Amino acid sequence: MNRIALVTGANRGVGLEVCRQLALLGMEVILASRDAEKGRAAAAQLAANGVRVEPMQLDVRDEASIARLHADILSRYGRLDVLVNNAAVMPDSGIRLLDIPPDMMRGSWDTNTFGPLRLCQTFIPLMLQHNYGRVINVSSQKGQMESMAGGSGAYRVSKAALNAVTAVLAAEVQGTNVKVNSMSPGWVRTDMGGPNATGSVEEGADTVIWLATLPDDGPSGGFFKKRQRLAW
Repeated sequence: MNRIALVTGANRGVGLEVCRQLALLGMEVILASRDAEKGRAAAAQLAANGVRVEPMQLDVRDEASIARLHADILSRYGRLDVLVNNAAVMPDSGIRLLDIPPDMMRGSWDTNTFGPLRLCQTFIPLMLQHNYGRVINVSSQKGQMESMAGGSGAYRVSKAALNAVTAVLAAEVQGTNVKVNSMSPGWVRTDMGGPNATGSVEEGADTVIWLATLPDDGPSGGFFKKRQRLAW
């Protein structure tokens, strides 16, 4: 039985690489993107290299968009096994939290925290019905409380909150075969990370793939980088 995987914000960068690698592992992969045309173009790019994925439109900020995607997945597949909450924004690079306008803060939270939470609320109940699920919230060490610093405050706070969402959800599904974890891809060469980043998208995707394919006795409720547990 092929696993069904959904990757958000997947038309480029780490999300696209995650789609590629999961598809190569034999999963049925849904490449979700806010811009439907960019999603189709990304899927075509993979198809040109012999990798098949299914592009679908999704705006993680829009409950109606999530409901449509949920209905499409139920209709086509009947279940969802892997959810990778990858979609994110960082509109405030270098801006002090003292200076961030409220709309910028709300926008960061809506995509980076509430978006993954909405998708978890939608799809974890479906996973529980089948007693199998792997949820990976793509976070950042910028949201790590142990090493918290200044700058990019909206992004940092939204990712710290995402880590809290991960911990709470993992506790709520404890004792089932649904596992919820956060991870940091590190500083990788993407549109967000920039060309001077030290890591490749393949390296950034590796821990996602590991968490997406955890065995039944694998960890849940953790924060990971390079397959190693991080402090919150």
